[in-house]
Amino acid sequence: MAARRSSLAAGAERATGERARRRSTPLLGDPDATTDATTDATTMGAASAGTKPAPAKKAPAKKATAPTAGSATPTSKRASTTKGASTTKGASTTKGASTTKRASAKSPATTKAASAAPTPATSAGPSTTPTAPAPASRKHRPAPKVTSRPSARATSQAGARDAAPRPSTREKVRRDAAARRPHLRVAEPAPLDPTVVREPESSGAPLPDPAELVEALVSALRLGAQAAGVAPEDVERRVAQVLAYLRRRLDGDYEVDDFGFDPHFTEHVFYPMLRPLYRHWFRVEVRGIENIPAEGGALVVSNHSGTVAIDSLMVQLAIHDEHPQRRTMRALGADLVFQTPFVSTIARRSGSTLAASDDAERLFARGELVGVFPEGFKGTGKRFSERYKLQRFGRGGFVAAALSAGVPIVPCSVVGAEEIAPILGTMPTLARVLGVPYAPITPTFPWLGPLGLVPLPSKWIIEFGEPIETAGHEPGAAEDPMLVFDLTDQVRETIQQTLYTLLMHRRSVFF
Repeated sequence: MAARRSSLAAGAERATGERARRRSTPLLGDPDATTDATTDATTMGAASAGTKPAPAKKAPAKKATAPTAGSATPTSKRASTTKGASTTKGASTTKGASTTKRASAKSPATTKAASAAPTPATSAGPSTTPTAPAPASRKHRPAPKVTSRPSARATSQAGARDAAPRPSTREKVRRDAAARRPHLRVAEPAPLDPTVVREPESSGAPLPDPAELVEALVSALRLGAQAAGVAPEDVERRVAQVLAYLRRRLDGDYEVDDFGFDPHFTEHVFYPMLRPLYRHWFRVEVRGIENIPAEGGALVVSNHSGTVAIDSLMVQLAIHDEHPQRRTMRALGADLVFQTPFVSTIARRSGSTLAASDDAERLFARGELVGVFPEGFKGTGKRFSERYKLQRFGRGGFVAAALSAGVPIVPCSVVGAEEIAPILGTMPTLARVLGVPYAPITPTFPWLGPLGLVPLPSKWIIEFGEPIETAGHEPGAAEDPMLVFDLTDQVRETIQQTLYTLLMHRRSVFF
């Protein structure tokens, strides 16, 4: 029996040593490793005492496990010592393993003596196993003491501000200016005395009087006129007219009718712009001006030519300047004239209006002198080889309007306009792109660019024929197409024969 117990004790020792070698380096503070060591020690003690070891239970960390019933007292002490060593904070786990080794390294004689001792009874009271001491508290590092004052830059970067408010940007600028210019001081204005009246101080540069400026300008113009061979009285008269025109325009002392006609603008701006061309460039000669009625409505029918419709302007200026009553002709224009920027404004202000029967009847009712050019773009766009050959006069709408109003028809023939820009050919593609009736090719255009638009200085002759009366017809004569056709053909033949006569008597194209 004793031999059997000795063999069991030797086997337990070998098992305990093998487990100790496997757990030679357990993790720090691992409760499972500590429990395994305690269980091994208890099992070893129970085996030496000849009792059946109780099943091992895992105890929570930092708590002592009561000894198993029937185990020896020395074995319980060794187990508790091992557990206390393993649960101590900061201690190495190797300590518990070494304690287990010492417990298992006892001689068989000691084990036999311990097994022969009687086993004390297990009390039900609390365990008398000593607990592990509490770990010592760790001292905190003392706070550093400030021995120097931080700099202003460090304080500004840290976000610390003084109790005094920071100055504004304007105050900083004022302080900087005062620091740079300490000798300058802002003088406070003296209080004003209401009883003292001071005269305004004169500036360093005296302003000239407007009257003196005008006199100086007139003197300069007189000198220029004398140098150019022009009478100084004409220059003074023109300057006075310009100043009077500006004063009336600024005061709004002018009238505009419902067609947009501005007599003040036409008389002082539009006609003066055309007179150099009329008198010095084309040298217009007017014949039969007495055939224009002195008053009342009338219809002036003229041929149309010249590539650019300058002949209508020359006829209008000839009636105004050469007629004793200085009458104004209200020309009827095509739609393209009033769709072109700037040209439409000038045409309206100078008295032109749309070529419509309603507008013509309204003008006749007012007793106005109306001018019409029945050839239209067919007359201005014909080639030079077809010069002075009248195109078709349309359907005779102008004759019907004259018959309705009962006004006379005055034929007008213009010679010289065909030579200002002879058309040698046209450019249909360019005309379609630009949206114009034709794009002419002349001896100067487009070869000379904008200079090619300058008309040639041909000699002009404008003759007004005898008027054709329409007042003797019946009131419904305008609705008779045969009568309208006959009058239209009569007017056309009169103008054509007059053109042939003037061409025969003309000495030269340019003289």
